[in-house]
Parts: sequence; C-alpha cells; structure tokens
Amino acid sequence: MTLLGARRGLQLLIGLFLYGFSLAMMIRATLGVSPWDVLSQGGSLQTGIPFGFMTNIIGLIVLLLWIPLRQRPGVGTVLNVLLVGPSAEVGLAILNEPAPLWARILLFTGGLVLLAVASGLYIGARLGPGPRDGLMTGIHARFGLPIWLVRTGIEGTVLLLGWLLGGTVGLGTVAFALLIGPLINLALPIFRVPERPRPTPVVVA
Repeated sequence: MTLLGARRGLQLLIGLFLYGFSLAMMIRATLGVSPWDVLSQGGSLQTGIPFGFMTNIIGLIVLLLWIPLRQRPGVGTVLNVLLVGPSAEVGLAILNEPAPLWARILLFTGGLVLLAVASGLYIGARLGPGPRDGLMTGIHARFGLPIWLVRTGIEGTVLLLGWLLGGTVGLGTVAFALLIGPLINLALPIFRVPERPRPTPVVVA
C-alpha cells in the first residue's frame, strides 16, 4: 500500500467515526436534527431498534436502491453503511443531554461543525460517496432531473416520513438545512486527497 493509499484509508475511517459522533452530539442537543436523522429517530421510536443500528438499516436500504439506478458503490460507501451507526451509538453512550439552552446550542453547533469536517474527511478520501449522496446523484443521472430538485425531494420526503414516525424536528433541522452545504464546501478543499498525477506521455519525434 502506498503512502497516499494509507492516508486515504485512515482519513476515511476517521471521517466516518467523527460523522457518527457528530450525529450523537446533535441528537443530545434536542434542537432538531437532519432530515435523514429524523427518519432514523422515528424508525427507532417505532421499532425499538437503537438509533445507530436504525441508521445502518436505512443506509443499507438506500444502498439497495442504487441497483436500479446502476450506481456502483466504493469501499467508502460500504464502510459508511457499516460504521456511522455504531459510532453514533458510541457518542450517545458517552454524551448526556445538557439542561441549559446555551449548552444545548453549543453542543448542536459543535456537532454541526464536526459533521462538516467529517464529511470533508470521508468525501475527500475519494473512496466512494455515502449511500444517500449516491442516491441523489444516481436519480439525477438516470432521469436528468436537476440536482437541487432531487436533493429537495429526497430530503423533504424523508423529513415528512420521519416526523410522522415521531422524529425530532426543530430549529436545529432548519439550521442544518441552511448551513451544512456551505460548511462542507469550506471543509472539502482542506481535506480532499489530491489525485495521483498522470505520467506525461513521451512524444517520439
């Protein structure tokens, strides 16, 4: 394994662990979570399955939806499905819900920033998108719909379903929707692993 390959693998694993931990931070803040996490919360409440493992199950279901869209997962995609849920459970076991509102706001803000950093790490490793990102790009490629419309449609659908199942929707959900894109846009260039330069072809005169 090359040094570059080792860096990509380590960066992927760190990013996925921090991603799950950041979800736990936002859940414990009880101010609202992302649409997909509202769905996981709702599913957990209705079935008794722990949040982290419900996240795994939903990730696997989404990954299966890649098949008709002819998307190919990478190793990062598979590890995303397997590792984010358990790391969220670790965070939920360690963290407690703070009582003061200011502490909950700080915890949510820290979780949101950490999620952006984690996304920059695992996406920047270039070892495969997460199952939810791949669903979005797959629908876009298969049906020619604009990315913004696909993203909005998917997020709106899972948010409504999660809310109907009892998931937490609040100001944090709105803050997540407004801020996560710009924050990841800042983090991704910092952590993106550069592509290996292609050898310059030798031209024989």
